[in-house]
Amino acid sequence: MVKEVHAAHILCKTDKKAKEVQEKLAAGQSFAEMARKYSQCPSSRRGGDLGWFGKGRMVQEFEKAAFEGEKGKVLGPIKTKFGYHLIKVLDKK
Repeated sequence: MVKEVHAAHILCKTDKKAKEVQEKLAAGQSFAEMARKYSQCPSSRRGGDLGWFGKGRMVQEFEKAAFEGEKGKVLGPIKTKFGYHLIKVLDKK
């Protein structure tokens, strides 16, 4: 059972912007570079890296996607009260 997830994310204000960034990622752009350029979250300075987190630390929609997502894949856009997230699961333990 997964107890913690290490993830990075890119937070966009609109679904449209999140999908534009998602296309750039699919074309081979670096997740960290795209986070620095487009993310609305303070974590953008760290390439979107949120570090390790357990259950109950993130909003429900984000947490569900991160815990169920496959390591190395980019998930989303996931809508939360903060906006639209593209989430990259870096590791699980």
